[in-house]
Amino acid sequence: MNYATLCINIADICENSFTADELAMFVQQAEQKIYNTVQIANLRKNVTGALTINNKYLSAPGDFLSVYSLAVIKANGSYEYLLNKDVNFIRQAYPTPASTGLPKYYAIFGPNSSSVTELSLILGPTPDAAYSVELHYFYYPESIVTAGTSWLGDNFDSALLNGALIEAIRFIKGEADVIANYDKLYLQSMLLLKNLGDGKQRQDAYRSGQFRQDVT
Repeated sequence: MNYATLCINIADICENSFTADELAMFVQQAEQKIYNTVQIANLRKNVTGALTINNKYLSAPGDFLSVYSLAVIKANGSYEYLLNKDVNFIRQAYPTPASTGLPKYYAIFGPNSSSVTELSLILGPTPDAAYSVELHYFYYPESIVTAGTSWLGDNFDSALLNGALIEAIRFIKGEADVIANYDKLYLQSMLLLKNLGDGKQRQDAYRSGQFRQDVT
């Protein structure tokens, strides 16, 4: 389902005319709710970069939301995965920038010095060389509102439509039973999506065996 069709369906089901801004708000609120409920593989991104020698800070990408993993790539190509810690742990363990070496730990430090909207990571110990790094992280893909199509719209339009309908019905102050009905439909579609994102995408038949339904 593309964005144009989604908007038509929202208006038809609600039997109401909405402005373009209102429709965009309903859909984006639904996307945000869905993306923070199920960790589907399409919300993951990998980037590589380089640490700066004697600089314990690493700027996160502009679309960064949270870390899945952070690894230092050694000269021989092997990966050394860093452990997530609190900033206070790193400050205590490595109290001065002169404590250098191969980083072992990282923490989300806060906004970086160049932009309050972008985050930076702090490393411990301070890098003693310009190591390459690989960051595997959670991000929001481009909204169907601006892209016109999306993975969610193409593969799980039931979750997206029902999520947007909940926002639309609440916006026009629909009856409580109508809202409850859409909540139920939304939860049903989210169960299917969760079965994919938190289930099937995290296992395979070789490791977990094929799913079997008990026969009575």
